[in-house]
Amino acid sequence: MPGPLVLRLVLVAVLAVGLSGAVSAWLVTRASGQEAMRRVVSQQTDEVEVVARLLASKIEQSQKVLRTVAAGITPGMLESPSALEWLLQQGLPAVQFFDAIQVARDNGELRLNLRAGRLDKASNLDPAERDALRRTLVDGKPLVSELIAGRTSDARVMFTMPLHREDGTVLGVVAGALRLQSQGLLPPSMTLPTREDSRLIVFTRDGTILAHSDPTRIMGKVGDEAGLAPVYERWHAQAQPISGRGTTHMEAEHIVSLAGMPLPQWIVARVSPAQALLAPLEGAQREAWWIAAASMALCMLLAAVVMGWMAQPLAHLVHSARKMLRRDTPAGARPTITWPGAGGEVGQLVKVFKGLALQGSQEQYQRETLRGQFQAVLDNASVGIVISRNGVLEVVGRQACTMLGYSLAELQGHPARILYASDADYQRIGERVQAEFAAHGVFDGDVCFLRKDGSPVWARVQGRAVQPDEMQGGTVWILEDITAAREAQAQQAWEHAHDPLTQLYNRNAFDERLGALLAERSGRTRPSDAGGDTAGDGVVLFLDLDHFTVVNDIAGHDAGDDVLRHVARLLESQVRQIGWAARLGGDEFAVVLPGCALARGQAVAEQLRASVQAWEPSYQGRSFTLGVSIGLVVLDASLQDVPSVLYAADMACYDAKRAGRNRVETRHAGQATASGRMALGPA
Repeated sequence: MPGPLVLRLVLVAVLAVGLSGAVSAWLVTRASGQEAMRRVVSQQTDEVEVVARLLASKIEQSQKVLRTVAAGITPGMLESPSALEWLLQQGLPAVQFFDAIQVARDNGELRLNLRAGRLDKASNLDPAERDALRRTLVDGKPLVSELIAGRTSDARVMFTMPLHREDGTVLGVVAGALRLQSQGLLPPSMTLPTREDSRLIVFTRDGTILAHSDPTRIMGKVGDEAGLAPVYERWHAQAQPISGRGTTHMEAEHIVSLAGMPLPQWIVARVSPAQALLAPLEGAQREAWWIAAASMALCMLLAAVVMGWMAQPLAHLVHSARKMLRRDTPAGARPTITWPGAGGEVGQLVKVFKGLALQGSQEQYQRETLRGQFQAVLDNASVGIVISRNGVLEVVGRQACTMLGYSLAELQGHPARILYASDADYQRIGERVQAEFAAHGVFDGDVCFLRKDGSPVWARVQGRAVQPDEMQGGTVWILEDITAAREAQAQQAWEHAHDPLTQLYNRNAFDERLGALLAERSGRTRPSDAGGDTAGDGVVLFLDLDHFTVVNDIAGHDAGDDVLRHVARLLESQVRQIGWAARLGGDEFAVVLPGCALARGQAVAEQLRASVQAWEPSYQGRSFTLGVSIGLVVLDASLQDVPSVLYAADMACYDAKRAGRNRVETRHAGQATASGRMALGPA
């Protein structure tokens, strides 16, 4: 029988067939619904745009008529009320277009108020009409007022036109008013034929209804209109400008189309019930869903049968793979495994399983071997070894536990913070480590830790990333206990013998230690051997940094001091077990390797040169390349005092500089340099 995976695959295939059929049917019905909705939306949007343009044209026509009236009024007529009255009552036929005409001078004095062809008192002028006249006098521009409300039959809109003198200044203003239901604005005969499932509404910016399919709703509020109210509220809250371009909004139960008239600030809306518009489509969609469901059921059954038959070889392979896993059990007889004879992907999987079994055994053996070797290094190393990642001690060696006074369980897996006296110390060391890694790619310095018993312990710490240039992969730390050395540094004698910048021996200490070494060697050498050719009793290296002045000139003396400190650490770490190093001054160093043969000394010198060359410090966003010229001299019988040794080593370094820098040159006491200088030795 097929296994759980095969059964799940069959189930997935069946569900995929069903899902694909359902998605296809849904996409078809959705596309048809969207197309029907698109047509409805397009038709309704076009309709409100047409109505909005029609109303806008009426507004423009009213303005043109008023402009004709204004053109007939001369400045002299404003001074003669009788002449102005005659002109407006009998001289200009265009005046009859408006229900009311008002004329005012530039000082706001109303010269004429004509309503329905008869004179009316200025005091009967509505405050909203006075405000429209005043704004036109101030702005000097034509104006279409907001709805001047009263009774529905008396609601009107006022049009104003400024009168100008020849110099362009405002002379006065003429205004014409039209009733809302007049032929010039919104006559009942203007609206499109009404539909039972739709409403055509014209309303102002503040939501007052001007025209409606239901006449009883005129002068009502848009907020009471189903479907239109939420659309109007969103539009009003966003304070959007009125545009003549039509837009359509889909609400839960309504389709609302809007188009505006910018000049009078009116909006035309068509509100249609969505259910009534899409009812014919829903019946067709239900029938299509029944047909699709029957087709999907048949396809799902067929897919399950075919998949079950095709999965037989795979089920056999699963059974055999389980037997292969049971071969790793320590007890019990190993079952005989028979693999399916099918080809194709199943055959390839059989080969993969066999290879994986062999590879797993080999990798397990290698892991056990590496684990044993790694543990041996941790347990027997003479220095402390710690591997940390993200501030946590992941691996801790035995020597590190002894040095810090903790057991392995108390350190491994715990935060590195427990090794410091305070959070401030922990943060300060962290910043120092980050700076060293940024500048040199490694860390090499002295750090004070806190033992479990609360006593301090100083350690020489060297840190490198487990993976180069990838701090997230962890850091390997080498710890060497230097508590005794740090205590010696506190003594005044140490300060006299060491360079304060690099912590190496200074020139005086170098002369004393090298002089003592030469005196000891001279005491062991018989007088008869003084002029003989001996194999030597150690070597002395004279080192001069190449291109060091470039760092000082570009990055500054602080960067130069950092370079000298790093080079000193490098020298000390590599010769600590076989000799000692000193700073002679500036960027010049010396290394003494007592009892070291020439070949060994040359190898150490080459290693030091390669280490300095490989280091690329970075300061102020710029990387620097350094080198070192090294002169090597053998401490043979011809060199009896410190000046002779230093002179010979200095000349060898000079030869290295002259030969191209960044190299090692060996000099023997019996040699003469290429410059003609005499070799060192007894006079």
